[in-house]
Amino acid sequence: MVNVPEVTGFYEARTGSVQYVVADPETGKCAIIDPVLDYDEKSGATATIEADRILSFIADKGYEVQWILDTHPHADHFSAADYLRSKTGAPTAIGEKIVEVQNLWKDFYNWPDFPADGSQWDKLFAAGERFSVGNIPAHVMFSPGHTLASVTYVVGDAAFVHDTLFMPDSGTARADFPGGDAHVLWRSIQDILSLPDETRIFTGHDYCQGGREARWQSTVAKQRTTNIHLSQRPTEDEFVAVREARDRTLPMPKLILHALQININAGRLPEPEANGRRYLKIPLDLLQAPWK
Repeated sequence: MVNVPEVTGFYEARTGSVQYVVADPETGKCAIIDPVLDYDEKSGATATIEADRILSFIADKGYEVQWILDTHPHADHFSAADYLRSKTGAPTAIGEKIVEVQNLWKDFYNWPDFPADGSQWDKLFAAGERFSVGNIPAHVMFSPGHTLASVTYVVGDAAFVHDTLFMPDSGTARADFPGGDAHVLWRSIQDILSLPDETRIFTGHDYCQGGREARWQSTVAKQRTTNIHLSQRPTEDEFVAVREARDRTLPMPKLILHALQININAGRLPEPEANGRRYLKIPLDLLQAPWK
């Protein structure tokens, strides 16, 4: 069927992330969504193991990469968008609200000269903007709440929601990052749940709830009726109360300060300094810690 893309998920266990290749089987054109650049915080080492795994899969399939898409600037891993762009020549894209996140975090990192205009990506999508993957129609839904810039990519019958929704047994995204808002998250979720019931939902993380194997595919109908943060809390106020209470118990992601400086720059690593090495910048006492 023309509106049913082939979707392959690549689970990255270190951060619980799911990366996607979504392809039009008729034309062989594909998009890569939310690719991970490997980073080991203990050693400071970077690698391209995950991105090369995706490239190998694409080569084996004979696909042509048409897009490299990020759903938002990630707080728990580095984006491999820039690396994959260098390897494939495909354009990178993200939602146009990335400029709001850039302007917020450039101050946190004390980068007065950082170009907070989204120019690091080849394309900034507006809410509702239409594009295609091969012959499969696609569009962009603005899905803030988890971050200011989060979007959902709807490609045929598949919606890539990243952190907005998890698998039903794991609930929904946290909304306590700088720029996050649980009320806004609720409204974004309602927009996603207004898609047809049979729409396939692909999440960007899974933490293997209860020790089960990793999963990342559900449907709108399944999310609406069984998501633990939604099915028993039918009103916005009930959802927000539970979401905010839960967020108060969560530590910040261990890589948030490492990752945002990379991801607001479209996955580009810092330029080498005079000695040829690259350095991250970590602001102290910016975020709260749960000391108890």
